[in-house]
Amino acid sequence: METTSVLESLFRWMHVVAGILWIGLLYFFNWVNSAFAPTMDGETKKKVVPELLPRALYWFRWGAAWTWVTGLVLITLVFYHGRVVFDTGNSWGSAAYVMIAVTFLGVFIYDALMNTLGKSNMRAAVVVGLILTAGCIWAMGNWAGFSYRGYNIHTGAMFGTLMAFNVWFRIWPAQQKIIMAIKNGQAPDGSLVALAGIRSKHNTYMSLPLVWMMVNAHTTWASSHWWYLVIVIAFGWWVGSMLFRRAAKVSGF
Repeated sequence: METTSVLESLFRWMHVVAGILWIGLLYFFNWVNSAFAPTMDGETKKKVVPELLPRALYWFRWGAAWTWVTGLVLITLVFYHGRVVFDTGNSWGSAAYVMIAVTFLGVFIYDALMNTLGKSNMRAAVVVGLILTAGCIWAMGNWAGFSYRGYNIHTGAMFGTLMAFNVWFRIWPAQQKIIMAIKNGQAPDGSLVALAGIRSKHNTYMSLPLVWMMVNAHTTWASSHWWYLVIVIAFGWWVGSMLFRRAAKVSGF
């Protein structure tokens, strides 16, 4: 029994369980709670929100943290230690290190984009984000020499990093202030509500192609052209928009 194989199995298990916890609550917040919360009056919100949301957000943020940490361990074990990140004939070089840095530090570009263009024209910011993502995928495959599995999983890691950042540094800090305001019978800061809402919605959209990248790293038909992954991302975002529309039409009894 190889130690590495055992570790891969254990961390993959942890990764999937944590991911189910995180993404399940993400969908609850965006497709269930977002439609339910406006139906509560002030007194009901004052009672329900301080009791419900801290509990849900506890599992939400720690699910995000453990999904990201175990994902990082799996990339190290499977792709770096296992040497499957590159196409045949390619190996570590400056281009590969640059793209690894982009994978995990590109979150700051995303955050800056959303804090500038995103505030005035979110549609344009999303288009720019898709173009930048396409550029990253092309560079991973054609400049850094990543295999299909390599650029597929690193694009997923990039999305996962953006999402985990949103949870811990944008959504959770805003929600703490929102919950305390509601508990004290005050109107929460509108800018915080908007920030938490839009970043949570971004996470929902990114989660759909992210799940594809997690489970389809071994597909062969998608490996022939790097831009197939860009199409999958765009299609996932379209599916997300359809699900948001459907969620708004679901009502209680």
